[in-house]
Amino acid sequence: MTINGMRLVRVSAVLCAAGSLAACATVTRGSKDAWVVNTEPSGAKVETSNGHQCPSTPCAIKISRKAEFIATITKPGYKTATVSVTHKTATAGAAGVAGNVLIGGVIGLGVDVATGASQDLTPNPVNLKLEPVDVVVAKSDGK
Repeated sequence: MTINGMRLVRVSAVLCAAGSLAACATVTRGSKDAWVVNTEPSGAKVETSNGHQCPSTPCAIKISRKAEFIATITKPGYKTATVSVTHKTATAGAAGVAGNVLIGGVIGLGVDVATGASQDLTPNPVNLKLEPVDVVVAKSDGK
């Protein structure tokens, strides 16, 4: 094999290795997260503005890491509660993005950003104490 042929083999091997590391956060974390809701008392229904729901807390809903939504939590006898959920760059996600930058995986960086793999839903978990509905008691005037 000639010197140019060996150089081509080495360059190809390096490019294949770099390509295998593309989208580090997507590979290690995935593009979905389990969003957890706990209520006191348990047994509340959760519905999100992006169409997800669970019939009874405690529950976990698999949602895109880059989602933003409003969750409505209801239970008979308790006030309706709403929670605004957004996303932020996670420590582990930032490490995956940094890995892409250091290795030169521009394509991997793009994939991580597009899929939201570098993000975490926040708040997560949601721990909520439901407030009872005020009950009005009719008073007798003694007549």
